[in-house]
Amino acid sequence: MIPHLEKLPVSEQQILLNAPVWISVLAACRDKQVNKAQKQDAIQLAHFKTFTANPMLLSFYRQVEKNFTYELEQAIKEYYPFDEVSINRVKANLAQVNVIAAKLDRQYADLLLKSFEKYERHVKRAGHSVIEDFIFPIPISGLTR
Repeated sequence: MIPHLEKLPVSEQQILLNAPVWISVLAACRDKQVNKAQKQDAIQLAHFKTFTANPMLLSFYRQVEKNFTYELEQAIKEYYPFDEVSINRVKANLAQVNVIAAKLDRQYADLLLKSFEKYERHVKRAGHSVIEDFIFPIPISGLTR
């Protein structure tokens, strides 16, 4: 049990726990396919967060980690082929996160939402090469994404 989420209904707790999965789906499924580097990085980061998150968030990320790989695989199957309709479904799920976070202690909610933002930035960058920007600063069809 996560102490800061105790007062929420189980369904709302689950939405918050699924947020990292949905964030990962949006980040890893660009170009209507799964970016394997981003997917792998999301899995590793979910594990890493259990050690590096703000102490108030540790129990949250430990709970997320328990089923993260399975939940990510299921979400990828559910939202494939990552078309506009399925991506909008993911975004609608994520929109609920802010509504639910507003019900939490403000300090905890702020930490959680900032953590999600950092997580999103990190996963999005996982499949991106800095060297690619240095060598090919202008997108070239066939050479860069």
